[in-house]
Amino acid sequence: MKRKLSLLLVLVMVFAVLAGCRSTEPAVTEGGNGAEAETNTYKIGIMTGTVSQGEEEFRMAENMKAKYGDMIVTTTYPDNFASETETTISNIIALASDPDVKAIVICQAPGGVAAAIDKVRETRPEMLFVLGTAHEDPEIISSKADVVLGLDAIQAALPIVERAHEAGAKTFIHYSFPRHLSSVTNSARVPLFQKYCEERGIKFVSVIAPDPTGDSGVAGTQQFILEDVPRQLAEYGPDTAFFGTNCAMMEPLIKQIMAGGAIMPQQCCPSPYHAYPAALNISIPEDKQGDIDYIIEQIGQKVAEGGNSGRMSTYRMPMNMAFIEIGVEYSRLFLEGQTDGRMDEAALRSVIDQVAGEGVATVDYYRLNDVVIENNFRMYCAHTVF
Repeated sequence: MKRKLSLLLVLVMVFAVLAGCRSTEPAVTEGGNGAEAETNTYKIGIMTGTVSQGEEEFRMAENMKAKYGDMIVTTTYPDNFASETETTISNIIALASDPDVKAIVICQAPGGVAAAIDKVRETRPEMLFVLGTAHEDPEIISSKADVVLGLDAIQAALPIVERAHEAGAKTFIHYSFPRHLSSVTNSARVPLFQKYCEERGIKFVSVIAPDPTGDSGVAGTQQFILEDVPRQLAEYGPDTAFFGTNCAMMEPLIKQIMAGGAIMPQQCCPSPYHAYPAALNISIPEDKQGDIDYIIEQIGQKVAEGGNSGRMSTYRMPMNMAFIEIGVEYSRLFLEGQTDGRMDEAALRSVIDQVAGEGVATVDYYRLNDVVIENNFRMYCAHTVF
């Protein structure tokens, strides 16, 4: 009898040990955000525009998917996002419907994102939202999202005009359309463009282009730019700098600036990848994808061959691509319990330095008049001149 009891006790102990070894409970770590964060059990959703509206963002989402595999879930908003807000909202809600998606990164963040965040938080209040290049009012969108990243377009007005002036500009052509001009950023920046141009003896000219989300679409906007730049050059001459507020404008704008020997201070979303390769017929080999030094060298060669050196420039860091990568890496830190709350400025700045290179980007809070928003960060860089 004793032998049977002893054998039974041994078997119980063995099963207990085996059960402990086979435990399928997810590993958890106690995070600085005050909650337990499950490791390797989360997904991050990324929403971007399509290739026609924002190829850079779309490609970076693909890069993040290639890097992290099934941890990344991607979707897009429609090209006509201004008139198809409900589709944008629906696509964000669809991302959040997967219980494993615990953070969503959106860049660019068009109209409707604020409403989508409200809707998602009704059932998923824990969802982390990191936005890049948000189109909605900064105060409103910052009250909805956890982190907002953007180009410091207002503070960058002075460097843009200075770059145009250094390149010899006598005229500054500003392309936009009513939807963009009504935004907080553009309504604040246009007067600064005018002021800085006047101080440097540069004539400021505002030109209204078709809205790419309107009836004529992207094709209509691009056709207008192709036809209007030669008209402006015929009137003002090659010492004319051009600036447009929309991504769809950039490729035809660069093509016509090169053809006319004019000045390109920077794109709306400055980056070596944004429109320059397509406009200058630069093919990037597979082994050079992501090699910024290579693409800058190739652009410089094309610009030199076209006799326009010193008159075309951009930022070395691809801004919208960086916002997506920063958003994903910050989300990973948060979801793995390595941040102090949902908005950890020190952790965010560390990620920015990791992605952009230490000291490359100037980073500050969003500031407009007396408004300072401490979860809305604006960045700009020095120009790289080709």
